[in-house]
Amino acid sequence: MTEIKHSARGGVPLDPAAPLLVVEDLQVEFRLREGVARAINGVSFELAAGQTLAILGESGSGKSVTAQAIMGILDSPPGFVTGGRVLYRGVDLLQLPERERRKVRGAQIAMIFQDALSALNPVFPVGWQIAEMLRVHRGLNRSDAQDQAIRLMERVKIPAARQRARDYPHQFSGGMRQRVMIAMSIALDPVVLIADEPTTALDVTVQAQIMRLLQDLQDEFQMGLILITHDLGVVADVADRIVVMYAGGLVEEADVVDLYAHPAHPYSRGLLDSIPRLDQKGSDLPAIGGLPPNLLHLPAGCAFHPRCPLAQDVCRSGAPPARVELGPGRAAACHFVDQTLTAGRPA
Repeated sequence: MTEIKHSARGGVPLDPAAPLLVVEDLQVEFRLREGVARAINGVSFELAAGQTLAILGESGSGKSVTAQAIMGILDSPPGFVTGGRVLYRGVDLLQLPERERRKVRGAQIAMIFQDALSALNPVFPVGWQIAEMLRVHRGLNRSDAQDQAIRLMERVKIPAARQRARDYPHQFSGGMRQRVMIAMSIALDPVVLIADEPTTALDVTVQAQIMRLLQDLQDEFQMGLILITHDLGVVADVADRIVVMYAGGLVEEADVVDLYAHPAHPYSRGLLDSIPRLDQKGSDLPAIGGLPPNLLHLPAGCAFHPRCPLAQDVCRSGAPPARVELGPGRAAACHFVDQTLTAGRPA
């Protein structure tokens, strides 16, 4: 029998031999006055220690909702997890009482939110906000917590950290606010870090600095990192594996090299073809036509069929296409996987 151990940070029974994080058939819906929006439809993936998993997709595809469901921070109502499991070291987080869930949140699974200015409290200094986590979760006194907060700010390379700890969020640039958020997220030494669009609204140089910082911290702590983004350029440099989401569903899963070289789903191919390339100077940039579907009224069959260049009658009726296994760790949900793979990408 596998030994079950209690975590030193919360008392939740964990299986050290189990995978770090497994999401199985996750389903989330939003119950609105207009009807029920199926935000997540059976999403499944795994994250290993030290691995970077990127979740790709347009706005509204369900990326952030997936992260919120894992963290247990969905606004409910209107959001409800209606099915599936989220296994952290063999423990289903969805079945834990909220009191136990709070012991996992932050201490073992942490999240960097998309908008740092909104996520930080505007009426408290940033050093106080970082220190608060250490006072509440670790029981440190005010002085020790403040010293640790300053060390965390230094670790994420905020200049003059001791002086800046007394500043308020609005006194920091966007890149520095994001560093403060990262300092807060690693304050309790989490094992899993979820970064939701961590480089949004930052210039290219600052984006590179933030991603390098996350990589350095991941290497230092061997964290599993879930990177939620729509920026395929960022993903190419840092991700080990990619899952592509569309209209709340997972349409493709692959190693980063395989997906970039040979996308197996027309949506993945469309995303990759829309990246500007040096050899296409002066030519029109390909784009995916149309808009993502309304989640209150998903189309029959494949949700992507109104925008898909390969769509045929089989795509427009019946159930959504089944997941097609293409090899170890490689799958896509499309009736025409072979055609997409054969098409490849322009050389």
